[in-house]
Amino acid sequence: MSKKKVGIIIAAAVVVVAAAGGGLWYFLKGSSTGGSSADKVYVESVSSLTSSNSGVQNRYSGVVEPQETWEVNRNGEKTVKEVFVAEGDAVEEGTPLFEYDTETLESELAQAELDLEGMRNEITNYQEQIKQLNEEKNTAPEDEKFNYTTQIQSLQNSIKQSEYNIESKKIEMQKKQEAIDNATVTSEMAGVVKSINESGMDDMGNSAAYMTILATGDYRIKGTVSEQNIWSLTEGQSVIIRSRVDETQTWSGTISKVDMENQETGNNNYYSDSSAQTSSKYPFYIALDSAEGLILGQHVYIEMDEGQSVEKEGIWLFEGYIGMDEEEPYVWAANKKDRLEKRKVELGEYDEALGEYEIKSGLSEDDYIAYPMDGLYEGVAAVTDAAEVDYTSPLYNQENGMEDGMLEDGEMLPEDGMLEDGEMLPEDGMLEDGEMMPEDGMLEDGVDEPEVEEPVVEPEG
Repeated sequence: MSKKKVGIIIAAAVVVVAAAGGGLWYFLKGSSTGGSSADKVYVESVSSLTSSNSGVQNRYSGVVEPQETWEVNRNGEKTVKEVFVAEGDAVEEGTPLFEYDTETLESELAQAELDLEGMRNEITNYQEQIKQLNEEKNTAPEDEKFNYTTQIQSLQNSIKQSEYNIESKKIEMQKKQEAIDNATVTSEMAGVVKSINESGMDDMGNSAAYMTILATGDYRIKGTVSEQNIWSLTEGQSVIIRSRVDETQTWSGTISKVDMENQETGNNNYYSDSSAQTSSKYPFYIALDSAEGLILGQHVYIEMDEGQSVEKEGIWLFEGYIGMDEEEPYVWAANKKDRLEKRKVELGEYDEALGEYEIKSGLSEDDYIAYPMDGLYEGVAAVTDAAEVDYTSPLYNQENGMEDGMLEDGEMLPEDGMLEDGEMLPEDGMLEDGEMMPEDGMLEDGVDEPEVEEPVVEPEG
């Protein structure tokens, strides 16, 4: 092919590129980087990209529990005499739960009464001694009065000590009496007895509540998160609660608390993250918009609400697949010949939460599209098997290509668009015989490019 003919084809391609947004420019770029025949691009079906199952949702295990839980701790210095309830029993506020054995306390209180009476008698005796010493002091010689004074002061100190002991004994007796009066522990709220722990220890050997009461009324969800994922949860974040039995059954709510101060022990309940099996975990709580249909103690899945609960009609495509040519949206789609083309699409609404656009026209669920990347050009082979793609090809290692203005044969395309004989290619892309340059940049087989008439050059002067 002559240099002149190469100039015509290249210039024509440039004009078509200007009108079509640069598709053939990348075609030529691909050719200049080693040929496009070996280039292949992986494409995916629109239906798979828009499927609700195409994304990965982190899930956390949760359990339905009451809004309030009351843990009743047993006094380790006392013995439980009788338990009035069993696990699963419903209780009201004021219902007796259990009673301490007060026999020892009653004996100690009786002894304290005797001790108190003895201290009072001591004070009376000290006072009588002081009275007797004062009488003797008044009649005693002067040199003996100091001795009487010393004895009297000692007895007065003993009285003060006895008075202090009496007050201390009264406080001790008051505590014992209160313990006897409060020997029966009653429920502080209406609820259900969840557990009774006679040993006072959990499975890990840590101290545990003697009895746990779950409040009746509105429920909440308690979830568990690993230390690696706890930073992804924030209070006020919307969540979806999903039934383990029927995943189409859901509830909504918001995270009310992420408890970073109470690390949990035991088996890890995190559902998706295998690394969490050996990491620390923390509880978080969800306030439900409605608890209708939930059962106390029911185990559920917890997902962050990223819009997946909203049923949308039509095609909604992630914005990363959509390009813009002078504010004209397009996608890289495979045509009927399994070749990539830049296809214009009409956009509808935008889902900011998911970063998705509604595709109103230009694309169907049966189409296949490629993810945009530098170097894509129209006409490259589109394949559905990623193993067929050669990621070492020039298409995936673009540097300069046609951007440096080089032609296939190494010649530079003039920046002013002029052909070597000084002629311009018509701006409308028409060849001089009225034929349009085909979109693939090639003339029909067997048809020579039309000759361009040489211009008449007027002699200077």
